[in-house]
Amino acid sequence: MLRLIGDWLGWGEATALLALIGLATLGTLALFAVAAAGTLRRRTRPYLLLTVAIGLLVARSMLGFGTALGAVPMPVHHLAGHGVDLAIALLVLGAIAAVDRPPSPE
Repeated sequence: MLRLIGDWLGWGEATALLALIGLATLGTLALFAVAAAGTLRRRTRPYLLLTVAIGLLVARSMLGFGTALGAVPMPVHHLAGHGVDLAIALLVLGAIAAVDRPPSPE
């Protein structure tokens, strides 16, 4: 049986949380597949940066599974989760900065 963390979740809440994390993981995996295909097709830095950022969303979902199942302690979950959030933000900003700017009208 699953060993859920302490008293912070009841059985019903844990089931709902695991279902939600499962759906999020499936959604981000699908989005990652589309992004990876786009990156292979376009082969540009912005596509690569966004694909890595989406891959980190998949990793974040896996971190959630690990926490809900008791494999990842809550402090590690929060530190790693916020670190992943920062990395995603930096990757998205990098992708924005890497996009060619349109020529200015003269």
